[in-house]
Amino acid sequence: MLERLNEAMARIEQDLDTEVDVKVLARIAGTSEYHLRRMFSALAGVPLSEYIRRRRLTKAANEVLSGQDSLLDIAVRWGYGSNEAFARAFRAMHGVGPQEARSQKTPLQSQQILTFKLVVEGSTSMEYRIVNKEAFKVVGRGTRVPLVHLGMNPAIVEFVKGIGMPTLNRIKELGDGEPGGMLALTSNQEGVEEGDQLDYFQGVVTTKDVPEDMEVLDIAKNTWAVFTAEGPYPETIQYMWRDVYTQWFPSNSYESVEGPSMLKTEIDGDKARAELWIPVTS
Repeated sequence: MLERLNEAMARIEQDLDTEVDVKVLARIAGTSEYHLRRMFSALAGVPLSEYIRRRRLTKAANEVLSGQDSLLDIAVRWGYGSNEAFARAFRAMHGVGPQEARSQKTPLQSQQILTFKLVVEGSTSMEYRIVNKEAFKVVGRGTRVPLVHLGMNPAIVEFVKGIGMPTLNRIKELGDGEPGGMLALTSNQEGVEEGDQLDYFQGVVTTKDVPEDMEVLDIAKNTWAVFTAEGPYPETIQYMWRDVYTQWFPSNSYESVEGPSMLKTEIDGDKARAELWIPVTS
């Protein structure tokens, strides 16, 4: 998988000055566009679109400093319709505008070409199983929160606190399916940077009638990769997400598909046992 992913990285370089088609990259990598974007973000730490943008602006910066072409010619060559649009993007990456960089020969940022290799660190003991599950529904409450890489997520803490224990207990009583217990579902994550937004849903799997004051998520029939890990809370949970996408997926034949991921957490003091469900296809 990683060999084909590196072939896709080489294709990005080939197409940088024309059009980088993510569908073509996905075919080269032998995976879906959705899974390619998710895995790239996990491995690289930036979204695929941001990497492509930074590579183009790195190439553009070299041409700006060379002084051989006009700034407008450089802007058009790298996909910007005007000097103004090019200047905004250039300044966002390099900290200075292209005119200033050219006149003062300012040192600029560089996005290096990425290649990937698998390094198994073994930071957590992680087990997995594959589960085929019919369609089901999850009842509870949802919101949108910013991504937090390490430590507690204050927005989630405040959201759950705002639901209140009486309502949380009512939600728990509705649970009668697998995975059992209270679940945290996440989906529609816009990126991998700290603060990027995602949908968060607190609820339980149920076959019971849903009260009018509750929200419902209908989850389609799917195959799920189910991971379990134990260790310090909350680091074990956050490292599990990282290890699934940077170690497990690249070395297995499964790939992630669109749909919410589900996390069940049992906390005992400063320790946690976590069970993570991710929709997959082989």
